[in-house]
Amino acid sequence: MSRLRIFSENDTTTPRVATTDYAEIARELQPIGVTFERWAANAPVQPGDSPEKIMDAYRADIDRLVRERGFKTVDVVSIAPNNPQREAMRAKFLDEHFHKEDEVRFFVAGSGLFTLHVNDEVYEVKCEQGDLIAVPDGARHWFDMGPEPSFIAIRFFTEPDGWVGHFTGTDIAQRFPRYEKGQAG
Repeated sequence: MSRLRIFSENDTTTPRVATTDYAEIARELQPIGVTFERWAANAPVQPGDSPEKIMDAYRADIDRLVRERGFKTVDVVSIAPNNPQREAMRAKFLDEHFHKEDEVRFFVAGSGLFTLHVNDEVYEVKCEQGDLIAVPDGARHWFDMGPEPSFIAIRFFTEPDGWVGHFTGTDIAQRFPRYEKGQAG
């Protein structure tokens, strides 16, 4: 189940907001410039399907987003729990960073944890199948796919070479809990 928790940057244990209600998640994220949408496939998809079949299942939403935001590249990424590079892939974006373009990702299957550091608050967004999250250009954040990553995502890029992480050098991401599949609420 998708979830949003909002913490003070100095309190990693007591969220001031904790919700699994989609409309409330979208409402809480909107003031910080984060888009959160739910999409439904127009045809069944499953792990192992070709990127073309996956994108065709979401074609209307993909085309709308490309038209609205001017994306130049759209791709599908699939990561399985037995991927031999999973530890390095997980570690790559666990530290606070930002991009010079929006980071937009739609979860076709599986899940991941986006955490945003905005002013003196930390927004922890657990995204699952059917969730689209758009983190704005310049927003400080980190992404955790968990120790046994399992997801298929559609990614949108303005620059053909994709997102480049600009790391802030802070330790804030290490102070907050990591994403573990099956973790409580």
